Amino acid sequence: MTSETQFLARPQGRIAYDVTGQGPLVLLVPGMGDLRSTYRFLVPELVAAGYTAVTADLRGHGESDIGFTSYGDVDTAADLAALLEALGSPAVVVGNSMAAGSAAYLAVEHPDLVRGLVLVGPFVRDPRTSAVQRLMMRVGMAAPLAATTWKAYLPRLYAGRRPDDFDAQLARVIASFRRPGYAKAFSLTTRTTHAPVEARLADVSAPTLVIMGELDPDFPDPAAEARWIADRVNGEVHLVPEAGHYPHAQRPDLVASAVIALAQRVHADA
Repeated sequence: MTSETQFLARPQGRIAYDVTGQGPLVLLVPGMGDLRSTYRFLVPELVAAGYTAVTADLRGHGESDIGFTSYGDVDTAADLAALLEALGSPAVVVGNSMAAGSAAYLAVEHPDLVRGLVLVGPFVRDPRTSAVQRLMMRVGMAAPLAATTWKAYLPRLYAGRRPDDFDAQLARVIASFRRPGYAKAFSLTTRTTHAPVEARLADVSAPTLVIMGELDPDFPDPAAEARWIADRVNGEVHLVPEAGHYPHAQRPDLVASAVIALAQRVHADA
């Protein structure tokens, strides 16, 4: 179910992506500190349902380049717009964590490119943290410590069920950040602000589904956060039991059916 890695040229480097299947596009984008293989369970389901699944690494992550001078929601949204323009078709865009904010910003800036939105464990506003917490985050995610800190923290985000290949996927993620220059790119990505996305949420016009793991430890009240987002984008909420921040990998059966249902609806209306 995999295809050869392709690369999109951007002004300061390349974005890695792959294309699998035939049919209307579904673009899947991983969150900060993750790889496009996070969607390894969703891609076969989408292809079997008659869609073309496109997965892309963030800049400075996976097989994408590290020569960029800026990272974050707005930068990723620009990369996604360029990718969809190169592919020549609008898509249902699925974004996890930070990439959910990028997907929402893309939908506002380029509504012609986004048929529908799926925001998974979405960060679309800055969390409320103290100055001490922000300092600890900055120190822990500094380039020399980033891979070690992420290796210790990432398992917590998989509250609930874990994929059978969790250990292997974790090893792939950490190995990717131990390559020269990638820890620094990851560190810079952690310093992004979601304020530009929050300011534009009410301008999202694409049909939107907010998917949140019921056990997501990144939010004090995951259900309340999902409802807050859905209210602002006029979207629907889908809560996933036994899942944390990565419900698409933890309960792909439930997430795939929800994504396919939205894709079928928006493409039927197109």
